[in-house]
Amino acid sequence: MIDLKEKMKDLGYGSIEKKVNENFKEAMQDAEFCQFVKEIPLEEEVLKNYTLTLQEAYLEHQHCKECSNIMECKNKVIGYAYSFKVVDGMLFFPYLPCLFKRDLEEKNAYQKYITTFGGKKNLPCGFSEVETKYASRKETVLWLLSFLKKYKKERKGKGLYLHGSFGGGKSYLVTALFTELAKEKVESVIVFWPEFLRNLKSSFESDFEQKINKIKKAPLLLIDDIGAENTTAWNRDEILCPILQYRMDHALSTFFTSNLDLKLLEEHLSNSKSGVEEMKARRVLSRIEQLTDVLEMNHTNLRK
Repeated sequence: MIDLKEKMKDLGYGSIEKKVNENFKEAMQDAEFCQFVKEIPLEEEVLKNYTLTLQEAYLEHQHCKECSNIMECKNKVIGYAYSFKVVDGMLFFPYLPCLFKRDLEEKNAYQKYITTFGGKKNLPCGFSEVETKYASRKETVLWLLSFLKKYKKERKGKGLYLHGSFGGGKSYLVTALFTELAKEKVESVIVFWPEFLRNLKSSFESDFEQKINKIKKAPLLLIDDIGAENTTAWNRDEILCPILQYRMDHALSTFFTSNLDLKLLEEHLSNSKSGVEEMKARRVLSRIEQLTDVLEMNHTNLRK
């Protein structure tokens, strides 16, 4: 009869087991590591097979004890720690978010209520982030604060057509408003209009209708940088006008930012490859006028 233990020794398993025991014994010489391991409700015979992984988990545990914010994180995955979990007598090592990571996720949870199309911008944290450099935008800020107060109570309100010079902070301020309302779990959509239109046709066979419906039905909508796009009969009459009509019919708050005032926007929308189409442009403008108040904001370019 074959002696299984002798056979395993011949194959080198005995030396492996010896090495595992030596590594575990050596690691347990560290008093703090020893205490860390003893908190795991498993026998040493099981634990010694995980010596290297336990040492990694212990090291990350020590990093967390010494850490004061997520920017100081020394772990392999920032904001997470290698931990352990016992399930049915087996040891698992999941990555778990640290206190700072959980706090950051909680603070940024509002972002899931804001959808962007056609681009991506860093979202301000709200009006608390509207720095003193925006103090000269007093009229705009007061309008937005008034809207915020009313919308929190009534969940409705006329939007804003905010126009003015490039880089004055128009989009930033409206987005700050949306952020404040996202904290109240109000959904909003930000559409970076020229880029959105450039990319829209490529989504015909995938999620075209889904995108349009999302924009139509969002409780809050910002059409950002309208007037910077190339006007076509298609994007004016088949995309923009139906969106505005739906939002007007359902009294949904709609915002616009532009470098053009309404008169110049009407001229812009009337000129397409199909020729000058003043009546069709006027149809769009009439809907914008019914959906919004109008403010001008001309100031120094803050992006310099």
